[in-house]
Amino acid sequence: MTAATPGGAAPAGRVVNAMTVDVEDWFQVQAFAGTIAREAWETLPRRVEANTDRILDLFARSGVRATFFTLGWVAERHPVLVRRIVAAGHELASHGHMHELVHAIGPERFREDLSRARAALEDAGGVRVIGYRAPTFSIGPASAPWAHAILAETGHAYSSSIFPVKHDLYGTPDAPRGPHRPDASGVLELPMTTVRLGARNLPCAGGGWFRLFPYALFRRGLPRVNAVERRPGIFYFHPWEIDPDQPRVAEAPRLSRFRHYTGMASMAARVARLLADFSWGRMDEVFADAIPGTAARA
Repeated sequence: MTAATPGGAAPAGRVVNAMTVDVEDWFQVQAFAGTIAREAWETLPRRVEANTDRILDLFARSGVRATFFTLGWVAERHPVLVRRIVAAGHELASHGHMHELVHAIGPERFREDLSRARAALEDAGGVRVIGYRAPTFSIGPASAPWAHAILAETGHAYSSSIFPVKHDLYGTPDAPRGPHRPDASGVLELPMTTVRLGARNLPCAGGGWFRLFPYALFRRGLPRVNAVERRPGIFYFHPWEIDPDQPRVAEAPRLSRFRHYTGMASMAARVARLLADFSWGRMDEVFADAIPGTAARA
């Protein structure tokens, strides 16, 4: 898929990949869910707006448009930030409202969370929201069928919530690695990018993996997906990942602190390099041929 970017079309034969940002603050991550109570969120210093503005500046300098999967909680408190995202030409999408694990809250609360988030985002951004990404990729075998059906019921057109890897916090290693519908009546699923090595899927989609492992692994893995499998990749990161000066949560488990803080100092520079090395676009444009109703406006 070779959708155009703001600076013009991608070079002939060069695949345009999807660049995405999961907009949440430093205290809302799953790594700290057992340490920081949701009731305490309002008392903590918010850094999401300043960090997201840094990302918007980075994308503007690189001529990249992306998809911002944004928490409804953030949209309610930072509506001007949401409007800046939209005004810059990026796609506004949903990350849910309260960053709760889908498989843990069940169908009814999931429906309520989706509706509240979508209303907050559309009120703030003034655009239709059709995309969704589950917090911590928490749509898996136990929730995929009903979750995708509820997403369709609540007006969404696609999800990017399944990560076909094995991980202690998330992952569905046996899931299809390409676009598919887990439920015939549900939305399209656009899984996070992996590279097949023997019988295993290796992550090639960003986040903590991108901070922890050598850049060369991504520099080699993504072209393999583009050239050998002939499909776009999906990359993601968070505003807090480019913020090495954020507060430290000393009470969190050691593994959680390692995962959260490692590599932050170099993250912004690594993302800038990635933006220069590949072509990038919004989810709804990169996958316009697959997402219902988007081809005509891509």
